[in-house]
Amino acid sequence: MNSVTHAPLAFDAGLRWQTGYARLGENFFTELPPQPLLDPYWVARSASVASLLGLDDEALSHPDLLEALSGNQPLAGSQPISTVYSGHQFGVWAGQLGDGRALLLGETEEGWEIQLKGSGRTPYSRMGDGRAVLRSSIREFLCSEAMHGLGIPTTRALCVTGSDSPVRREVMETAAVVTRVAPSFIRFGHFEHFASQGDYESLRHLADYVISRYYPNCLGKEQPYAALLQEVSQRTAVLLAHWQAIGFCHGVMNTDNMSILGLTLDYGPFQFLDAYQPAHICNHSDTQGRYAFNRQPSVAYWNLHCLAEALLPLINDQDAALAALEPFKQDFSEALLANLGAKLGLQSPTHEDRLLIDAALQLLAREGTDYTIFWRRLSHCIADNDHRSVRDLFIDPAGINDWLTTYQRRLEKEDHARVTSLMLRTNPKFVLRNYLGEAAIRQASQGDYSSVAQLLQVLENPYDEHPSLEHMAGFPPDWASSIEISCSS
Repeated sequence: MNSVTHAPLAFDAGLRWQTGYARLGENFFTELPPQPLLDPYWVARSASVASLLGLDDEALSHPDLLEALSGNQPLAGSQPISTVYSGHQFGVWAGQLGDGRALLLGETEEGWEIQLKGSGRTPYSRMGDGRAVLRSSIREFLCSEAMHGLGIPTTRALCVTGSDSPVRREVMETAAVVTRVAPSFIRFGHFEHFASQGDYESLRHLADYVISRYYPNCLGKEQPYAALLQEVSQRTAVLLAHWQAIGFCHGVMNTDNMSILGLTLDYGPFQFLDAYQPAHICNHSDTQGRYAFNRQPSVAYWNLHCLAEALLPLINDQDAALAALEPFKQDFSEALLANLGAKLGLQSPTHEDRLLIDAALQLLAREGTDYTIFWRRLSHCIADNDHRSVRDLFIDPAGINDWLTTYQRRLEKEDHARVTSLMLRTNPKFVLRNYLGEAAIRQASQGDYSSVAQLLQVLENPYDEHPSLEHMAGFPPDWASSIEISCSS
């Protein structure tokens, strides 16, 4: 008797879908199903993101949802597609790229795109296997939610599902899929792709879609495409100011990793600074230091010039395109001043306060002081009027003593209660340090996901004290400096 194999039934998670990116047409994407993941299991789930999507506890723990988000059965109403884009990688034109290991399931009626990353080969995989590994998926899941907890614009992550299926990177690892959520995953590279091909009709179609869907204020402007460029530039400036103030290194700011909505996108070789070293390079693959921490704002500006060049056939006025980029430097500078001023408890920092801020950063850089711990201790030291814990961070007491004296004099103009409140909700106690992620990954590779769950707990609320998890807020151990992260991370 011949056996008959039936396609799996679609799982209805209660998501309501609308036609989003897929309405643009077939030259923007390829429609294809995900590749099944053998014997999947839950690794991590975010109740916060589930709530965002309207998924209740029953749906989030349902075995059919596990299968659907691992690529093993359809999700009712979804239309999986991989999108095509191009881009500059490490400053060099790389040509056509695309979603080489990601599938966009669709957009919900509430405006959230849902994407599987690690779901198998696509036409844009460029000889890759289309898979993600447990290590990188946990890192992306945790950092997406950590950035959201810090109040920084970012894509989100619903869950990670794993499998014992082997995947080769530098060494043999196991497969995983991370489910990502965002208003849009459109990148600078989507525009670069059609501009590079001379397909200006598709370029216009894409720009019109982005404007009508995400930037409706540009519709009535005399130069709507220049207005779009300016708004993207402003959002990017604000994003970079957040990164620099919190001490976040992205690691691979290629134009195909830049969000058209000003979101932090694609968590690969990221790192939160331990010691404050402005020229720190977190990506082991970045041999030239292009994406060093202190170069991130200038790289973002360079990437915006690439976007401007892609949009130029629509703007049709080089001066107008350059004018749209002009506010970036001032917007970034003002946003950075506001963010760093808030770390000092200053609600309305002045340009004169830049000297105080710069002096603090120079002290940190001179001794390689732990960035997160300095700011958190400073917050408590002002609240308690006891500077000893801050002074203990420095070998040379003279510099920090002089700075604290100047700082205390500046705070005489502020309301003390407001200062301490602002500092404690601006300077996090917890960030996703590399060693914390590495320790959780090592446990997860042995089937123990408890550390991932604990990390998620503190990273969702990084400004709270969490006294039972105090060990996650300490100095990094000596072995942390030996961790190497690369583009495969």
